Amino acid sequence: MNDRRRKLTKKKRIVVKIGSTTITHNDTGELDLLKLEKLVRVLTNIRNQGKEVVVVSSGAIAVGRQAIGLGYKPTIRSVKQACAAIGQSRLMMVYQRLFSEYNQMTAQILMTKYTVENIESRANAKATFTELLNMGVIPIVNENDTVATDELDFGDNDTLSAMVASLIKADLLILLSDIDGLYTDDPHTNPNAEFVDYVDCIDKDLMLMAKGPVSKSGTGGMESKISAARMSAEAGADMVIANGENIYVIDDIVSGKSVGTFFDLT
Repeated sequence: MNDRRRKLTKKKRIVVKIGSTTITHNDTGELDLLKLEKLVRVLTNIRNQGKEVVVVSSGAIAVGRQAIGLGYKPTIRSVKQACAAIGQSRLMMVYQRLFSEYNQMTAQILMTKYTVENIESRANAKATFTELLNMGVIPIVNENDTVATDELDFGDNDTLSAMVASLIKADLLILLSDIDGLYTDDPHTNPNAEFVDYVDCIDKDLMLMAKGPVSKSGTGGMESKISAARMSAEAGADMVIANGENIYVIDDIVSGKSVGTFFDLT
């Protein structure tokens, strides 16, 4: 453990964002139940250490379109919302069943931008999160896709997770994606791209490294993750981007190991 990462071991309120690519099979888009089971075990164990955990989980639209046999990623809003309506309850049912195996209570929270932009709604949401965390519950958050509009949606769950971290005054945000962290260029297309382990400021050069989404299931690219780092830092939370292929990377992060890209901006 290096000195920079040592501070991560002291974090008590943690938001973990799970991308669609982390919990689904790449070839079929179906839920990867083995990875989900590992995820639930890791998060429950962190909760058992006395830390507070909030999960921001993608996957509702992916689960919904698989349930109805839709063989492509929808772009029409009404189709996306219908898939989300089908998939969200199915996804939450899986989470609840898996968490119950470890006697861990969960709660579903669906949000739109209105939730955080309206003063009264923001206060109510914050109070709800506070009570759930005090009860030892792990809230599972997603965007309320079925009622969101162009003006009221977050665009991606990187942004949503940063807003949740800000709302509940978390001290650590973990973004799990299909990439190890930040690179000097897109490693999918440039084999000479160099990994960036540590970031202590966001400047123009850093923003030039950001690329758009590259996965079939995901919606947020590196640019949205850097934006999330800035938002979470403004709220006092550090952030780590890591590859969700190995779910136990969450344990490594909270143990202060040098995995992923650590945004130390606070």
